[in-house]
Amino acid sequence: MHRSNRDLQKKPTALSFSSNFAPVAVFAYNRPAHLQKTIDALSENALAAQSDVFIYLDGPKTENDFVANKKIQEICNGANEFKSLTLVRRDRNFGLASSITSGVTELCESHGRVIVLEDDLVTSPFFLTYMNDALDLYQNEEAVASIHGYVYPIDATLPETFFLRGADCWGWGTWKRAWDHFEPNGSLLLNKIKDLQLEDEFNFGGSSRNTEMLEDQIAGRNNSWAIRWHASAFIKSMLTLYPGRSLVKNIGNDGSGTHCPSRICYDARMLGTPMSLKRIAIVQNSQAYDEFKAFFEKLSTKAKQTRKNKTFFHVLLTKIFHRIFGRQL
Repeated sequence: MHRSNRDLQKKPTALSFSSNFAPVAVFAYNRPAHLQKTIDALSENALAAQSDVFIYLDGPKTENDFVANKKIQEICNGANEFKSLTLVRRDRNFGLASSITSGVTELCESHGRVIVLEDDLVTSPFFLTYMNDALDLYQNEEAVASIHGYVYPIDATLPETFFLRGADCWGWGTWKRAWDHFEPNGSLLLNKIKDLQLEDEFNFGGSSRNTEMLEDQIAGRNNSWAIRWHASAFIKSMLTLYPGRSLVKNIGNDGSGTHCPSRICYDARMLGTPMSLKRIAIVQNSQAYDEFKAFFEKLSTKAKQTRKNKTFFHVLLTKIFHRIFGRQL
């Protein structure tokens, strides 16, 4: 156990509703440089010295992973800004989905709630206060699935906080009562969505690829826990609370992650001031839904144009190759 003696006056003032602070789970694998940034940012939170942190380190698959694992253990040994830091070393490679779902289940069982980060998420100094306060505020609301810390870089001004149907995965928190609804079987989820005729809403009016992601998970083309968590909450008509301004930045969109491609379109400017958190009506916010839909449509248009450009240049380069080298064959 590592305890911090750091002067907290240099950090934001912690004004939280409860002393029952949620444990923080951080899931890591083979990116020590990213994890270091995640831990450094988390340590700058006002509630860092009052939070129990659990680093779930997945088992190595390659020799390079062994080296990365060792560096991560050194990072954990040097992290003394928290109430406690526990390194949970997997004895084999679980894979991201199994590592997260089992870790979240363990902490929900032991603590009743959890805040979840991955090793490529950098948080605002106000992240832990917002998450703990919101977990307190909505802990007994059965319709609320989770609290989310990230919001897409949408140009429009969103409400300070708002609800959307389903769940999300970049810096979030939940309770045992909600996590108990997590369904790991993607086929059951997809069939239920189709039976209830929810595909259009599930896909933000056709602007997102959620159904396709779920189909890919079922077929083994991905192993996304996040799409199953979203679908599980969505089917139950549960909602997630979002901030109008992001408290999380994903630094893993540099192509280093297991599942995230290199994209800057998700980069959000992090919140530099505290959240103004108050109870709001637990209903889906129509403005936010429309803004998310427009954002996904813009991403889809960009992706189609990128594919079109790649096809064009591939054909062009093929023609040039044959013109230059065809004569020599």
